Amino acid sequence: MPTERDDAPRAPLAQALSPPCGDCRYAATLLAGGACDPAAVCVRALSGQRIDRFFRRHPQEAASWLDDGFWERRAIAARYAPLPAVTALTADADEVVRRVVASRLPPAAAIALASDPDREVRITVAHRLDAEQLLSMAADPDYMVRVVVAQRLSHGKLPRLADDPEREVRKTIARRLPAFALARLLDDRDAEVRRIVAERALPEHAARLLDDNDWLVRLAAVGRAPLDALASRLEDPEPEVRQAARERLQQSHSTPENSE
Repeated sequence: MPTERDDAPRAPLAQALSPPCGDCRYAATLLAGGACDPAAVCVRALSGQRIDRFFRRHPQEAASWLDDGFWERRAIAARYAPLPAVTALTADADEVVRRVVASRLPPAAAIALASDPDREVRITVAHRLDAEQLLSMAADPDYMVRVVVAQRLSHGKLPRLADDPEREVRKTIARRLPAFALARLLDDRDAEVRRIVAERALPEHAARLLDDNDWLVRLAAVGRAPLDALASRLEDPEPEVRQAARERLQQSHSTPENSE
């Protein structure tokens, strides 16, 4: 079968790329002036990289592509278009476009997407909202949204999520609550939450976890509980807990914990 030689004559670029370039609105301007390149910088390409390069070079053109039929072109254009033009895309049919919109809107406007059907849009919104607006998303049906809320809520509002049904949300709360407020999580149903509590709780609260049925919780509690509560752990069924209790007591004899 005949093959084309490497040095065979090439068709003119405009002919080879027609009609994509031939009927492009920029054919007589940007293309003619070398400001775009169908192989690398092209708004009509089906390549996100080429489209992004185009708008990076020509951001003034982005607003005119916000109603394009190709979702990726709209999404990329939304990164570069003026903010007033982008607000019209809050109801765009594609979730990727709405995610871009949510990332650009100011908090006061982003709250309009707080009930978006796409969880990634709502997660983006939760990252954007002002602290006083966050509580409105504390009951979101997706736990990952609530995790973001728990990461950003002020300490005074965190207890409102302490009874969340999802372990990851409560773990976030346990990491952020002040030590004196961790008592409400001492009896959490999940051992991973109790371990975090045992590592951070006030000593008298950590002592209550020395008898926990999870040995990793007991091990964490040994490091926080008062010394006079550790004797029972010298007979713990788990070797690592016994060793930790013994080492902490021995250290206290050589270097009193309360010495200046």
